Amino acid sequence: MGKFDEKTESRLINDIMMLLVTHYGGGFSEERLDKELAAVQAAYEDARLSHTDQVRKSGEPYIFHPLRVAHMAARHWMDFPSVMAALLHDVVEDTPVTLGEVRNRYGEQVALLVDGLTKVTASELNRQELSRQDLKEATYKKTVLAAIEDIRVLCLKFWDRIDNLLTINALTPEKQKLIAEETRTIYVPLAQHLGMGYVATELDSLSLRLIYPRRAKRYQRQVDLVCEQTADYLRKIRAKIMNACEHQRLDVSLKNRWRPFSIAGAREMNRGFVALYTLEVQVDRTRDAYIFLGVLHSMFPSIPGKLRDHLNVSSQFGYQALKTTVQVGEQRMRVEITTRKLARFNESGVLAPGFEFKWDNFRELMRSLMEGESAFDTASLKLASATIQVYTPRGDVRILPEGSSVLDFAFDIHESLGLNARRGRINGRTRLLRTRLLDGDQVSVETSSHPEVLPKWLEWAVTPKARNTIRRYLRNKVRTA
Repeated sequence: MGKFDEKTESRLINDIMMLLVTHYGGGFSEERLDKELAAVQAAYEDARLSHTDQVRKSGEPYIFHPLRVAHMAARHWMDFPSVMAALLHDVVEDTPVTLGEVRNRYGEQVALLVDGLTKVTASELNRQELSRQDLKEATYKKTVLAAIEDIRVLCLKFWDRIDNLLTINALTPEKQKLIAEETRTIYVPLAQHLGMGYVATELDSLSLRLIYPRRAKRYQRQVDLVCEQTADYLRKIRAKIMNACEHQRLDVSLKNRWRPFSIAGAREMNRGFVALYTLEVQVDRTRDAYIFLGVLHSMFPSIPGKLRDHLNVSSQFGYQALKTTVQVGEQRMRVEITTRKLARFNESGVLAPGFEFKWDNFRELMRSLMEGESAFDTASLKLASATIQVYTPRGDVRILPEGSSVLDFAFDIHESLGLNARRGRINGRTRLLRTRLLDGDQVSVETSSHPEVLPKWLEWAVTPKARNTIRRYLRNKVRTA
């Protein structure tokens, strides 16, 4: 992770300050900006003092961890209280500092965020002793409950987890794999829900490197080899593209993107360049993206069937871009075109300025996940990270997890409609309740005069809301029988 000296520490805190000024300086008065920056400086100095003489298992001074977490927070448009909380996020858990002291010095917002990132203890639950798993599940619930109130808690948790995964080598391989599996189960789907596709990819890739270390090393060697072999080729192609854009007076940014390690990537790595590389293109406006696509296709033949337009309507995984593949000499090359604004959305999701996020849907999903049979319904969480849009007969849009059935749709409309559902109509045709819905379907539900709920409905439903309601109904039916 680099050097652990005063020069590096100074560079990190200076970078954090510069990012905050860049993102917020234009909207704040000079007086307010100075006040906020002074508060961040104070949080940094308090964190440094609190963690004095503390080192991580890797041997690095502890302060570098909160500094890197704060740096990621600032880079992704998080605000002043979030950056202060990032700097202080471990002081309550790992030092004598209390939450009350944080609240008195930095206010309620920072205290709420720090508390949301602090692990639950047995004493908090009025229990003398709890298993490690019970404490972990209680911490999940605490974090999610805090995120329902303030999404910044969850975003800070992502940066904390990314840095932990990057600096995990001092732990045993068994412990590393447990943390990696937990990340893939909980935090990757949550990042996808928040539209943070690149964050989800980073978390997933870092986790998989710990679970499959030898496979990951082989993959990285192949990427490095292809990168070296194509360096001159890419320089020439990028220069040719930039020259064509200058003639069209198109302001473009080009970025090389090598595919992060994944199971799918490892399977395809022997295909070489086309499977491992994407040319990322950013322009100012949506119109410019389509103009660039025309310029690109006039220069290099496009591969039929490889064009995907997710510029105006995001893909099920949340990114917004034009994707195409072109034949450039002997190589096929993937190209992804987006606007600079949408690139921020793709990278930072809910945190990016102007990103439209459906808060009510997220809060409802989180609450229903916590009402499940397990402490935290991780299977439903993962399933719900890819979504479809379906329509009521009146044209109202309902967003459901991919794989949802007519029964899920009924419960999404209303609990009583789900319980009394008999069959559905999809695009005008009568269908069974277990029929899976596709993106764009128009759906209506036919009902009975009384509930006809059966245990097998639990096999047909995938949404937490539907499954929880069905379970409650069946349990009550048994009790009253």
